[in-house]
Amino acid sequence: MDRTLVIVKPDGVERGLVGEIIGRFEAKGLRIVAAELRNVSREVAERHYFEHRDKPFYSDLVEFITRSPALAMVLEGPKDTYKVVRTLMGTTNPADAAPGTIRGDLGVEMTENLVHGSDSPDSAAREIAIFFPELG
Repeated sequence: MDRTLVIVKPDGVERGLVGEIIGRFEAKGLRIVAAELRNVSREVAERHYFEHRDKPFYSDLVEFITRSPALAMVLEGPKDTYKVVRTLMGTTNPADAAPGTIRGDLGVEMTENLVHGSDSPDSAAREIAIFFPELG
């Protein structure tokens, strides 16, 4: 079984969409291995978004993910689970996301796009280790 990290970002928690979002993953057959509602610390946010540190939007990413609680989860499923998750999420910009996806149905703006999902097996392993080191 493959594992990947998913975060229901602060806007998803604030809007009361956690149940809807989890339901979509579970309906697809993915299983929650670990989940925690937490305030993401600046240190964790900076490690998580490290690859974007030189981009102009880096500080906005860190500020957003640390502003209020987020739900971090590890989902498990068949080979390439990260692809299944990313397909369910939809494209980064909700305005371009297909209907039927989380962002396409529930998202409003690019900067607050409800969910994060690892973009590769390597990213999944790195991100799970950041948020759930006990699973490493």
